[in-house]
Amino acid sequence: MAEDGLRIGGLSSGLAVILKGEDGRENSSKTRLVSYCDDFCHQSVERMIEYVFGLPHKSIGPLTSPIDSNFVRSIAKSEFSKFYESSGSLVRNRDGLCIFDNGCGPLVIGLEDISICGDIRIIKSPLLVESLAMFSSARANACVWKGKWMYEVILETSGVQQLGWVTLSCPFTEHKGVGDADDSYAFDGKRVKKWNNKAEEYGQSWVVGDVIGCCIDLDYDEISFYRNGVSLGVAFHEIRKMGPGFGYYPAISLSQGERCELNFGSRPFKYPIEGYFPIQAPPSVTSFASQLLQCLSRLLDMQWKEQGDHASVEKLRRLKRFVSFEELFDPVFHGICEEFFSILEADAGSLEYIGRGPFLSFMMEVFGAQAPHDYLSLDRAINVFLEFEKSHLLFEHLINALSCGCKTAQFVLAECPYSGSYSYLALACHILRREKLMMLWWNSSDFEFLFEGFLSLKSPNKEDLECMMPSVWWPGSSEDVSYESGMILTTTALSKAISKIEEKHRDLCRLVIQFIPPIAPPQLPGSVFRKFLQNLLLKNRGADRNVLPPGLSSNSVLVSLYTVILHFLSEGFGMGDICGWLKSCETNPDVGFLHRGGQQSFPMYLFLKNDPHRTGISRLGGSFNHLLKSNPAKNEEAEVIRWEEGCMDDKETRVTHLTRQKPCCCSSSRYDDFTRISKDPIIYTAKSSTGHCNHIPERSAHVATECSAGTLNDEIANKPSSSDQSESELDYRPVQHVMIVPRECNVSSATLTEEELLDALLLLYHIGLAPNFKQASNYMSHQSHSISVLEETDKQIREGTCTEQLKRLKEARNLYREEVIDCVRHCAWYRISLFARWKQRGMYATCMWIVQLLLVLSRVDSVFVYIPEFYLEVLVDCFHVLRKSDPPFVPPAVFVKQGLASFVTFVVAHFNDPRISSADLKDLLLQSISVMVQYREYLTAFESNETAILRLPKALLSAFDQRSWIPVTNILLRLCRGSGFGSSKHGESSSSPEVFQRLLREACINDKDLFSAFLNRLFNTLSWTMTEFSVSIREMQEKFQVLEFQQRKCSVIFDLSCNLTRVLEFCTHEIPQAFLLGTDTNLRRLTELIVFILNHVTSAVDAEIFDLSLRRHGHSLEKVNRGMILAPLVGIILNLLDASSGAECREPNDVVGVFASMDCPKTVHCGFQYLLNYNWAGSFRGDAYLGKLGQLEKFASIVTSRNESQVIDEMGYGGEIDGDDSTCCICYSGEADSQFVPCSHRSCHGCITRHLLNCQRCFFCNATVVEVVRISNEL
Repeated sequence: MAEDGLRIGGLSSGLAVILKGEDGRENSSKTRLVSYCDDFCHQSVERMIEYVFGLPHKSIGPLTSPIDSNFVRSIAKSEFSKFYESSGSLVRNRDGLCIFDNGCGPLVIGLEDISICGDIRIIKSPLLVESLAMFSSARANACVWKGKWMYEVILETSGVQQLGWVTLSCPFTEHKGVGDADDSYAFDGKRVKKWNNKAEEYGQSWVVGDVIGCCIDLDYDEISFYRNGVSLGVAFHEIRKMGPGFGYYPAISLSQGERCELNFGSRPFKYPIEGYFPIQAPPSVTSFASQLLQCLSRLLDMQWKEQGDHASVEKLRRLKRFVSFEELFDPVFHGICEEFFSILEADAGSLEYIGRGPFLSFMMEVFGAQAPHDYLSLDRAINVFLEFEKSHLLFEHLINALSCGCKTAQFVLAECPYSGSYSYLALACHILRREKLMMLWWNSSDFEFLFEGFLSLKSPNKEDLECMMPSVWWPGSSEDVSYESGMILTTTALSKAISKIEEKHRDLCRLVIQFIPPIAPPQLPGSVFRKFLQNLLLKNRGADRNVLPPGLSSNSVLVSLYTVILHFLSEGFGMGDICGWLKSCETNPDVGFLHRGGQQSFPMYLFLKNDPHRTGISRLGGSFNHLLKSNPAKNEEAEVIRWEEGCMDDKETRVTHLTRQKPCCCSSSRYDDFTRISKDPIIYTAKSSTGHCNHIPERSAHVATECSAGTLNDEIANKPSSSDQSESELDYRPVQHVMIVPRECNVSSATLTEEELLDALLLLYHIGLAPNFKQASNYMSHQSHSISVLEETDKQIREGTCTEQLKRLKEARNLYREEVIDCVRHCAWYRISLFARWKQRGMYATCMWIVQLLLVLSRVDSVFVYIPEFYLEVLVDCFHVLRKSDPPFVPPAVFVKQGLASFVTFVVAHFNDPRISSADLKDLLLQSISVMVQYREYLTAFESNETAILRLPKALLSAFDQRSWIPVTNILLRLCRGSGFGSSKHGESSSSPEVFQRLLREACINDKDLFSAFLNRLFNTLSWTMTEFSVSIREMQEKFQVLEFQQRKCSVIFDLSCNLTRVLEFCTHEIPQAFLLGTDTNLRRLTELIVFILNHVTSAVDAEIFDLSLRRHGHSLEKVNRGMILAPLVGIILNLLDASSGAECREPNDVVGVFASMDCPKTVHCGFQYLLNYNWAGSFRGDAYLGKLGQLEKFASIVTSRNESQVIDEMGYGGEIDGDDSTCCICYSGEADSQFVPCSHRSCHGCITRHLLNCQRCFFCNATVVEVVRISNEL
């Protein structure tokens, strides 16, 4: 008969569904219940208890009283005490291990203080360590001599670390550590080597977040290492056997700034290896606690099944009254929890282990690793847990475990889109919605450390990418066609996985922004997030240095935080009414801050405030402390500058968020993150990085050309700039709609503002994103190059006939193919993680916003100099990242035109701005111009820009100095294109920038002093480059080999010489009067250069060495030849001849006479013959050049005749040398008609004039020249 209360007499709803056998989760107790439950009307409560505790069928007799927590606890104790006893015996039985007391307890394992060499500090308990010395080593206070043991190391950094095992005989010094002696064994994933007195290749490269398992098997005398649970193979065999007390110690060696977290077993291993024991035994209550949590899991599972088949439950209720699951849940769950917390209280040291292990597993199992998540069951469990006093410690360890899980979680293709750190983040975001748990996290001393952990996103190494992208394809590849669709599927899945994680990052940051800590004085929303952001940026302010300081955050943290803030500012906060604390959100909360348009404003205190978080940041005008003395800010700190969007642009080309034509970032509907490009994710990367109209390859990562980057630039041009002659004000246009107003006093200084987020966004980009984009650009450039090399090799294989040669080519092809595949994988990963469509949209809007701000502030000198340097650096880098993005953000034709025309204005107006103290920043702006003008689409933007038209030509001429001549030459070469001899072959004449050619000509004619100084520097530079090239060629010829660096150096210097010669050709074409009128100094210098170049290019140097020196890796010899520099020489001569016969030059200087006066007539004759005999057909379309060569031939014959006449005249004098003192002793050809003042030394006027172009001292006595006086002929 049925009885009232919690009693038999009916079948519980949970048990009813279990009997139906629909649960997909395998469980032996369920099977037994199904087998034996043949009576639906008896003992349902007993069967449910049996199921929850995993007991045999009918092991619990009929119940005569209601179930309470004491009854539940009694069952737990009687059934699970055996696990307690077995765990205790396991802890006590650890033969082969010896632990030395280090003051923390007899069984606590840590680092032995006396073993530490260097400076290793514990920055977070128990064993997160960091090296503050150049090289630090330490060993644990435990050793093993028998059995199989392991410990884990979680990498917080990925630099040089040597992890492994040592004996006491291994000495630690400032230079030697683990693996550097006998009986000392280590693995270093940075250098991918194993160490035992010497290094050998072993393992894989490691990355931040990797978990390295260090295992020693003393039964077989082997040491092996694991990376994220995957064996790297046995590293060391036949290690020496040891005796009790003299075994192998876990040990580490770290270089400066390296961090790792050691786990000897005090916490559950991330990747336990079967058969290996932790050095520190787990708590004895672990198994007991795990069993209790499994009971809770089965109890909650019954609720899930009840919800899954509600109809069957109702049917049973109509047949027979029974006790509902809800009535049984509370006493059973509470009883299990009481016993659970009771055993934890009895062993307080087990809380961390249980919280990070069994409790985390329980919570994750209830919640579900993938969506849809079981929020109801999780909330129900948390509600009960929070009723217990000890639960806050348990949840504290849970939050720590979730944060750590985010650091170490890997992307697994099969789990996408819920892969990586998603499950940890989703669980953390859900539990932290509770104010009590958010308070628990915020009150933790490790709040910021854990926050960084949540924002971590583990990057893959080469082997990880192979697993994530098993099939690789690229356009033009000979791979299986199915690989294309396979790669599209994998990249799409990974893109969705990253998108899910980024969404959870934003959810977590929103929770922190909304959190208002209950402290005095009252706080506003965003104050906690603001403090975290400030401290993070302060800690990482040295992340852009060559030698990184200790304590820096992981790069992935900076990237994730940048991504969060970019989404908030571009796409909106998505926080509904919570955005009320942001005043700018009140007007249009649905539009992101970067896209609102209209009136913009920026608080000046972000630049001027003497804040310790910001004073160490370099400013445009110098250091902050220097500016406080030289240019103190007065009242500007309390002011806000306001302007109308687009006010600095030309009215005709102005594009804003409020104009009819929208900027590129808002010109269409919102873009999908990846779906619109996933159909062809590789097609763009195979293209060359050069533009349509650029036949000179763009070899840089972003902006700087190859010839101005790295060590080669230091060798070519490493001298200070002298070109600081531009005006400090933008006098090209009056600025309208700009005003400076007082800052609103009712805005709290602790309030997080969108402008402050923008400022933080730029700094995060500078220290976090810029290195990633540079690396991505390098991979994309390397991919394009590798594909070219592979295609060239395939071509050689098809054409090859020699068997031995084919064998070598096929071996080389395999290596090239592997290189291409690796590049394609890395490029795909960067494309997925960095170039999502919404990110490009946000970056474009950021560029628009910042360039407008900089242009507006450039009118306020007192504020402009205080702008941090990274504002300018980020603007330029972000612009070129978008310009070269893969896939392209927008077509090049509209990239600048629709929103970034002001970028052209800024780079032109400020690449020579004297207010900018850093020469590197000026070079950056100049190199931006150099890159942009190589493309027809961007050159058009310069031609239509008022500032560029007014300022660029003269600014370029003045900027041609010993530091900036390389980018200036590249710019001038592009602007001069189309007017040279042989340029029509490349179609240059059709893309000639006639506007700037006219402007350059006018600038040279109107400012003779400026052009004279430019021409002098041009002569000197070209002479230097050709000398360097000749010396390098001779060195290779003498050594009979071509080294890669020498080959690269020769190639670059030859290109530069060709470019300089083309610029000189343009000068003779457009301003011939500079050479043909007045003194013949310029004409003589030009003639000497022509002869000098001809001598070096046409000399008897080995032709094979010469051609090989110019050949770039992967290019055929057809792409380089001597005609590149010979053509402009011919053009120079022809330009002089045409101009001297024209009407503009009356009584021109004698070109023939100057050539004939050279003291090397044989060299001149051979040079002309080489020019005439050269095969020019490959440089011209048609035969129009034949007439020009005829003109050159006629000129050469005249010069030869003149030389012969001079020889005859000299022979007529009988070879006597006139000993007259009036002859110039420098050139021995002119009359010494001028003298220096005050030293009175004499020389000819031509030699003195030429000398004074570069030096103001007498070339006889080195006295400073005050004046040059022409003297009359006294003879």
